Amino acid sequence: METQTILGIDPALGTTGYGVVRCQGNSLSLVDAGIVKCRRDRTLESRLKELHDGIFEIIQEFKPSVFAIEKLYSHYDRPTTAILMGHARGAILLAAAQANLLVHSYAATQVKKTMTGSGRAPKAQMQFAVKHQLGLSATPEPADVADALAIALTHFHVSGQSPFLSGNPRAKAV
Repeated sequence: METQTILGIDPALGTTGYGVVRCQGNSLSLVDAGIVKCRRDRTLESRLKELHDGIFEIIQEFKPSVFAIEKLYSHYDRPTTAILMGHARGAILLAAAQANLLVHSYAATQVKKTMTGSGRAPKAQMQFAVKHQLGLSATPEPADVADALAIALTHFHVSGQSPFLSGNPRAKAV
């Protein structure tokens, strides 16, 4: 039975959530989860290096076989936020590329629908779904961690490994 380690990432420039999930057959287990926090008082390039280095360190420590990340989305009324998110996501993807990991991207609505059945699920419902699926005694905090774990679990489900979902299309590499 093949064991797979999935690293899920909820990208952000300030606080990036990560979650490492191990899958062996139908069994899921939490390996580690947390955040990479960048100091707001630093220059953009310093923050991007801090983010890249933090993600690369996580990759080196846990040696995931799969890298899953939330897709970038933007609102027309907040173009600066979208640009900063693009920078952050680029630094994260560079760390994945340096480790020769194939990247799978999932839209936030796809993650919510996969985890809860609704593409508009609130944060609390997502946290509960993650807690339930991983058999955790407490709700993952902060929400960035729960989101990262949800992204890792979504990859498990849509990649055809999950016994709970069938007929889902395979994730597309980015």
